[in-house]
Amino acid sequence: MISKTLFSVAVAAFLAASAVARAQTTLAIATVNNPDMVVMRKHSSEFEKATGIKLKWLLLEENVLRQRVTTDIAANGGQFDVITIGMYETPLWGKAKWLVPFDDTPESYDLNDVIPTVRDGLSYMGKLYSLPFYAESTMTFYRTDLFQKAGLKMPDVPTWSQIAEFAAKLNDSANGIYGLCLRGQPGWGENMSIVGLLGNVWGGQIFDMNWKPGYGSRPWKEAVKFYVEVGNKYGPPGMVGNGFNENLALFASGRCGIWVDATVAAGFLFDSKRSQVSDQVGFAQPPIETWHKGNGWLWAWALGVPTSSTHVKEAKQFIEWATSKDYIKMIGQKEGWVTVPPGTRISTYDNAAYRNAAPFAKATLDAIKAADSIRTTRDPKPYSGITWAAIPEMQAIGNFAGQQVAAALTGKMTVDAALETAANNAERVLKQAGYYK
Repeated sequence: MISKTLFSVAVAAFLAASAVARAQTTLAIATVNNPDMVVMRKHSSEFEKATGIKLKWLLLEENVLRQRVTTDIAANGGQFDVITIGMYETPLWGKAKWLVPFDDTPESYDLNDVIPTVRDGLSYMGKLYSLPFYAESTMTFYRTDLFQKAGLKMPDVPTWSQIAEFAAKLNDSANGIYGLCLRGQPGWGENMSIVGLLGNVWGGQIFDMNWKPGYGSRPWKEAVKFYVEVGNKYGPPGMVGNGFNENLALFASGRCGIWVDATVAAGFLFDSKRSQVSDQVGFAQPPIETWHKGNGWLWAWALGVPTSSTHVKEAKQFIEWATSKDYIKMIGQKEGWVTVPPGTRISTYDNAAYRNAAPFAKATLDAIKAADSIRTTRDPKPYSGITWAAIPEMQAIGNFAGQQVAAALTGKMTVDAALETAANNAERVLKQAGYYK
């Protein structure tokens, strides 16, 4: 019979050993180098102190992140325990059984508080395969002081033709102010995000009902010719190298008159600690043109766990912490409510402190709720998605198309030649995949 003293010693030794084992757990996290993720890493020491779990961070530019994560997860490489992915990858990778499902989240996490369109976009067959860190649609940002000086008024829903007229009047490149800033960096989630919206509102689609690529169609050619023209006339030099982060920095430093991009940028632009024009920012809905739908995307940067992770329990624990109501509250208190990760939880938009700090809150929520991945194009389409099609081949097709559009932007190809090349490549890829003979 073991004595109480020996039993106590044994229990203490077991607990100490467990604490050491837990302290030795290190999670490898791959994430995009966007401002909200930088803030997450900054405050992740709170998680480490509370749990004893160590975190190893890899912050990468968006295109590089996608390439690294896709290569690793497809090969079952096991480099990462937590990966940052979105609404394109999550359902496809969940279907392929590359991701661990979130089917055991604690009741305290409150999944019902997650905005339904966001939750549904990160699910496959009704099961969640990642949890949203922030979600976004699209906005037109503009400098209210420059508009007032030029005697301009931004409509609630502008057309791209109006945007071009405004940009022409605001453009002052000699003094480092550019009329219009847009993504030019090639990639299915970079320049093709904006170009995809243009294709939609000019009446085009990525694929028709027979899965024939739409890149070579008249609407796409008209849309991309517009994009190339306004980019070269009113955009900053080196636009082909600018993605979300580069344009965010340009606008926040007072060098853009108009910028059409993700709603998540609003929290940065309205924050006086990070934006030089925080009191001079206006916003409107994203532009339309000949068609009035498909002008704003729906996207979430989410956190998932690859099935190759050897620390699934701990990885889920971190993700649940980073996407929780308590995390949002912590960021609001430490960084300011205007900066909290937007677009994921109903409770964020019910919070008076957030609504008072974020004049863009209602517009963001309305845009996310209204985003429709099915009824977006003038003519019927066979795919789900607004600026991308939810098929495994889209990443390769979109990246190739983005390279061709970038070549047209820099004058290395004509728009017609660039889009015909993109269409031929897409048709070849889909034919090889068995979409048609």
